[in-house]
Amino acid sequence: MTITITDYARQQIQDMMKEESDGVYLRFGVKGGGCSGLSYSLGFEYEINEELDTVEEINGIPVVLNNQDIPIIKGTTIDFKQNMMGGGFSIDNPNAIISCGCGSSFRTKDKVGTPGDC
Repeated sequence: MTITITDYARQQIQDMMKEESDGVYLRFGVKGGGCSGLSYSLGFEYEINEELDTVEEINGIPVVLNNQDIPIIKGTTIDFKQNMMGGGFSIDNPNAIISCGCGSSFRTKDKVGTPGDC
């Protein structure tokens, strides 16, 4: 398994997926940007590119991962945290060696990305 989705995150994702059409996947990956160089991408996907993507069933969720992102996100845990201010997904990536203060961007030992504004 490439990543982990906690039970709290699974419940939230399944609730959100119910509002989407049948055949939806969760897509998780990275893109360039943010003050540290890389940002996470988390959303829904309907089309899979079999040459570029890997599909894994993780804690009951069909997840699409871009093959190029797998070394960057391997071992990552996606969680959902609720507090008095609301709730949101949290991402714990053991490959991130630098994270920005706002928590939305990161850098790994091997991938700097394209730093920009947070």
